[in-house]
Amino acid sequence: MKEQNYNCSITANTSAHKAFHGINHVNEWWAKNFEGKTEKQNDVFTVHFGDTFVTFKVAESVPDKKISWHVTDCYLPWLNDKTEWNNTDVVFEILAENNSTKINFTHIGLQPQVECYDTCVKGWDQHIKGSLLQLITEGKGMPQ
Repeated sequence: MKEQNYNCSITANTSAHKAFHGINHVNEWWAKNFEGKTEKQNDVFTVHFGDTFVTFKVAESVPDKKISWHVTDCYLPWLNDKTEWNNTDVVFEILAENNSTKINFTHIGLQPQVECYDTCVKGWDQHIKGSLLQLITEGKGMPQ
C-alpha cells in the first residue's frame, strides 16, 4: 500500500514567476518570526511560532517551476515526538496553465498515521489555500 502524503493545490490568476517569488517570501504568508534565506539551493531558514520552530534547508529551487525544503530540525511541543517533522520534505510544484498558475503542494512524510497529521493538515490548508493564495493574488498574506 502506498503511503499517502498530505497534498493540496491552489490555482491563481498570476504568473509562475509571481507565485515562485511569493512562496519564497515565507514571512509574508506563513511566519512573521522568520530568519535565514529561502532564495537558492542550500539556503537555510527557520520559522518560529512561540516555542515551536522548524528549520529547513532549500533542497531544490528551480525558478518559476519548483521549490523543495528539507526539514533539518524542529521542535513541536504539543506532540509526543517533538521532532516528528525531521527529515520530511515540503515541495511546491509550480505549473503555468494558460493565464493562470497552479501550485501543487506536498508535505512528504506528513501521512495519516503520524501524530500531527490532523492538526498539521488544518494548518497547511490555512497557510496554503488561504494566506499564500491571498499573497500571490492580492499582494498581502496573513502570516502568523
